[in-house]
Amino acid sequence: MIASIFSSMFGRDSLVIAFGLVAVMMIVGYQIARFIKQPKMGSALSIIIGLVIAYIAGSLTGGSKGAADWPLFAGFAVLGGAALRDFTIVSTAFGVKMENLKKAGLPGTVALFAGVFLSFVVGAAIARIFGYTDPKDITTIGAGAVTFIVGPVTGDALGVGSDVVALSVAAGVVKSVLTMIMTPLIAKRIGLDNPTSAMVYGGLIGTTSGVAGGLAATDMRLVPYGAMTATFYTGLGTLLCPSVGYLLINLIF
Repeated sequence: MIASIFSSMFGRDSLVIAFGLVAVMMIVGYQIARFIKQPKMGSALSIIIGLVIAYIAGSLTGGSKGAADWPLFAGFAVLGGAALRDFTIVSTAFGVKMENLKKAGLPGTVALFAGVFLSFVVGAAIARIFGYTDPKDITTIGAGAVTFIVGPVTGDALGVGSDVVALSVAAGVVKSVLTMIMTPLIAKRIGLDNPTSAMVYGGLIGTTSGVAGGLAATDMRLVPYGAMTATFYTGLGTLLCPSVGYLLINLIF
């Protein structure tokens, strides 16, 4: 009786359950962070927990959607799907004001374009080193190195396979987690201690979640400034990677 009630609840409200389970993972991540006396690393640890669970679930089911291959956790397919991904892009764009970018000045603007270009080139180079020769695949993986949102958007626009899109997402997630962890460790060495440097840093790195988490662990007062330029990063990458980026890769390869 109890089992049937839970099964019905999970099947009917799978998306709500997925949100709840993500909340549980975040709670566990932050508790671990407090236990190791690094409370500001909670976001990074929560993402790592999610990746480990997805890997284990994919290995056990032999499927392609991780935990979503289990009927009880089908809501994760919607939570991590294209609809909410595109909603994230649109909602981010609506929250951006051009006057905020002007406040960043020329350094922030240059850092923004340089950051997208550098991340794309590094990602494309790594894709080529690992044997990818199709310009569409190389472009998608390069876009994933920009952010884990730009990668899937580029992949959908170019019509690449789901395996390549998954690699692009993985590249972006790794970048985000590393940014969260490394930012407080290198902040003093690179002079990341004022609003201007935070805006330049946000433009160069670009992953909003990684920059915000990393700056929060460095100095909470710097978070709005880094997030200001990082917010434009996804939109700019989404615009440039499937168009200019693909044309350049196609010319080279």
